Amino acid sequence: MDNMNRENMGQRYCALIIGILLAVIGVAGFVPGLVSLPPTGAAIPVDTSPNIYSAGFGYLFGLFPTNLLHNIVHIVVGSVGIVAYTSSGGARLYNRGFAIAYALIAIMGLLPVAQTTFGLMPIFGNNVWFNALTATVAGYFGFVQPTQTMPQMNTSPRS
Repeated sequence: MDNMNRENMGQRYCALIIGILLAVIGVAGFVPGLVSLPPTGAAIPVDTSPNIYSAGFGYLFGLFPTNLLHNIVHIVVGSVGIVAYTSSGGARLYNRGFAIAYALIAIMGLLPVAQTTFGLMPIFGNNVWFNALTATVAGYFGFVQPTQTMPQMNTSPRS
């Protein structure tokens, strides 16, 4: 029973930590002091006409390209992770879904045609390795850890 609780708590803590991390990153994207203007030659020129992609575009911590919609998505996905922490089944489902979605997003970030999520959000540059890393961690807790064999407990009454 102790092993099962440890396994469930690992999945739950993974969902919670990823949720908090993404929520904090999403909120940080709205703090002007943490977002710098894009360097010259970046994916979006400063004099571009306003559209959904250019709204709030900048580099979070000077490293991660982001925009308004990207920040909102991080807050929503992070909030779902925090809520998923409340049950082991929800955490497992969150970790699995997150791993699949963010692995696909990391792959999209490597493809020139999809690096802006088809004109909606920037997923290129440092976002690729960040998405791949978080997908790997969530994939471990969502897919690998639950399948580890655990000792069976004898629950039959003694005669």
